[in-house]
Amino acid sequence: MHKQDPVRGLILSGGGARGAYQVGVLAAIAEMVPRGAPNPFPIICGTSAGAINAAALSANAGNYRAAVRGLERVWSNITAEQVYRTDLYACLRGVMRWFFSGVATGKTPERSSLLDNTPLQRLLSLVINFRRIQESLDQGHLRALAITASAYASGESVSFFQGADELPEWIRARRKGKRSNIGVEHLLGSAAIPILFPASNVDGAYYGDGALRQLAPLSPALHLGATRLLVIGVSGNVSAGHQRRLSGYPSMAQVLGHVLNSVFVDTLEGDVERLERINHTLSALGERTRRKHGIKLREVDVLKIYPSRPIDEIAAEHIRELPRTLRFFLRSSGATRSPGASAMSYLLFEPGFTNALIEMGRKDAMARKEEIMAFLNDQPLMEAASEEP
Repeated sequence: MHKQDPVRGLILSGGGARGAYQVGVLAAIAEMVPRGAPNPFPIICGTSAGAINAAALSANAGNYRAAVRGLERVWSNITAEQVYRTDLYACLRGVMRWFFSGVATGKTPERSSLLDNTPLQRLLSLVINFRRIQESLDQGHLRALAITASAYASGESVSFFQGADELPEWIRARRKGKRSNIGVEHLLGSAAIPILFPASNVDGAYYGDGALRQLAPLSPALHLGATRLLVIGVSGNVSAGHQRRLSGYPSMAQVLGHVLNSVFVDTLEGDVERLERINHTLSALGERTRRKHGIKLREVDVLKIYPSRPIDEIAAEHIRELPRTLRFFLRSSGATRSPGASAMSYLLFEPGFTNALIEMGRKDAMARKEEIMAFLNDQPLMEAASEEP
């Protein structure tokens, strides 16, 4: 590939069951590319649930439509039982083990968490052929796949990547890129929401959800050579009309939802805004001034697609789809009531909810078809709406 050619990168963020929205966007894009065409994103980066979607796309990069159809088939039929155990014994065991074992023994037991994600491990091993990721690389349908997870021991954000031989590892403050052969353990680590799911052992170290301490979610794609980015988030900036007025003291579920949103949403949107501001500054300086002063930064086109409707509102309509056992344990936290739906949206792996998100993702992408086509054809993107300083 000529080094001056645009290199498209796909950023898939985290968010548990909210990852279904990304599949809807990807499905709409599949309708915009020719039948049988390979993956249009040489660089694919995923975090948390986005890591699962990223790996599935990379393993089937030779036929983009087929890869997306496979993802849509899984997400549209998924149930909570395929992600974590929901039987009474498992729920009781998780609660008792997490709250009491460490207190009684002074040590944290192996795989300590509230939920047992053994079913997810089986599902990932069944639906993703990890050996085909290297085949996609060898055949030129993929340049790099990056999966980000958080190292509990060091506190670093680690982006494990499998890619072209010439791509170097990198080290920056509290984050690094490490070459690795991506496997199920990387995805389990990247998607291990703290406390809810157990940490995953990768090469002798334990990792949790990749959104934790991920200060620069766009950085891995840029390190791997992307020059234009498509960012698919799982929550946009909620308009004033959608913001709820909180009456009374916030429930535990509302607090948890606030924490999860700050982890999964705020860092991505903040990093996109920083990139857009850098682009505006570089554009204002002009190429001549940049060369004169030795400024090596380059403008990076970014197209961002976020949900057009707050996902927690959709989750509130589907809370009763949660398994009965889980609803029983979560009732006292306020999670089964509408204000606590934000927290539950991360665990709502049920067809009613995921299909609603897929459909919204598809509609949102089709509404941006002109921009997406410009992105895929390496044409200049429309000027971003002006921002207040």
